[in-house]
Amino acid sequence: MSVEHASFVSPPGTTGLKALPPLSLYVHIPWCVRKCPYCDFNSHEARGEAPEQDYVRALIADLELALPQIWGRRVYSVFFGGGTPSLFSARAIETLLDAFRARLNLAADAEITMEANPGTFESARFRDYRASGINRLSIGIQSFDPAKLQALGRIHDDAEARRAIGIAQAHFDNINLDLMYALPQQTLHEAGQDMDTALAFGTSHVSAYHLTLEPNTLFHRNPPPLPDAETAADMQDMIEEKLAGAGFVNYETSAFARPGRECRHNLNYWRFGDYLGIGAGAHSKLSFHDRVIRQVRHKQPRAYMQGVVAESHVQQEHTVSRKDLGFEFMMNALRLTGGFETALFAERTGLALTAVEQPLREAVQRGLITRDHMRIAPTKRGQRFLNDLLQLFLPVGGNDATST
Repeated sequence: MSVEHASFVSPPGTTGLKALPPLSLYVHIPWCVRKCPYCDFNSHEARGEAPEQDYVRALIADLELALPQIWGRRVYSVFFGGGTPSLFSARAIETLLDAFRARLNLAADAEITMEANPGTFESARFRDYRASGINRLSIGIQSFDPAKLQALGRIHDDAEARRAIGIAQAHFDNINLDLMYALPQQTLHEAGQDMDTALAFGTSHVSAYHLTLEPNTLFHRNPPPLPDAETAADMQDMIEEKLAGAGFVNYETSAFARPGRECRHNLNYWRFGDYLGIGAGAHSKLSFHDRVIRQVRHKQPRAYMQGVVAESHVQQEHTVSRKDLGFEFMMNALRLTGGFETALFAERTGLALTAVEQPLREAVQRGLITRDHMRIAPTKRGQRFLNDLLQLFLPVGGNDATST
């Protein structure tokens, strides 16, 4: 019997899971050619050559140290994120995937995604990525307008964006394009042109993100002139209409896919599945029969690599308290436009749905969700005012999680 289907009896007073959720692996490669002014991810400019070989060794050692926490569990997806993972050579990616296959119960049909940015595309390199086992690409286009790309601080122009997609399509049939809207001084027409250009390539997945001014970014300190809220909302409506007209399903807040091409890795996040994160600043969420834990690795690449050697690379770890589990589940699952089956709440948290009965009732009364005995889903209003919806599930009182 696999671990996923094993039954557990939880000790009195603890959260009990009858079966462990699906498990994914996230691999963080933190270096970029240049830090974008809007980016709040854990990314660092590669001044000179990134220490590729040392970092690959650290990732493999990190995985080996984590194996006791996931032993025997099948891994259904792998995601190389960053940073810009396509800065690493195909040989480095192949070394990592070989190490994963040797140490993990990796599903034969696992979805293996790599993020890539235009400006790092070479045909031979992406042919070799595909040969190594990468079977899905996520390309950070952001815009096809050269002026907007310059305003965003991107290292590529519109011609390089188009060239990157062409190279990707020569080797991959499962491709996501990342686009942003409500860009500095962007008009409704310009946002529509960007989406029309993206759709003309015929890829299977599009992610459309509203540009937001995140703390600790250059744009937050020096805000550029952005479209007003009404114009940004019009852009969102238009983008959703264009994608729906092209046969895409808006299955998550910012994600659109042709049927059957949804990102399985991200769906596991939204369904409150488990993920082991390795690499600088990577986050993990891991379930056990009596608890759910979260971990964060050291953010600075050098501190992370030194920490792996000393077995002190996990900077934070805490057990998610019972009262926080309901909020954390909803924070993920209510991003799905189709919502979730009611049974999933107990399956992934070990709690009865009555634990969140009061906020569920209020959400129904405010027209933010629909609910029956089979499914709970956000309404169109709930999707637009997702933060308001999620605030209803915030736990009252202090956090009783334990940290190490």
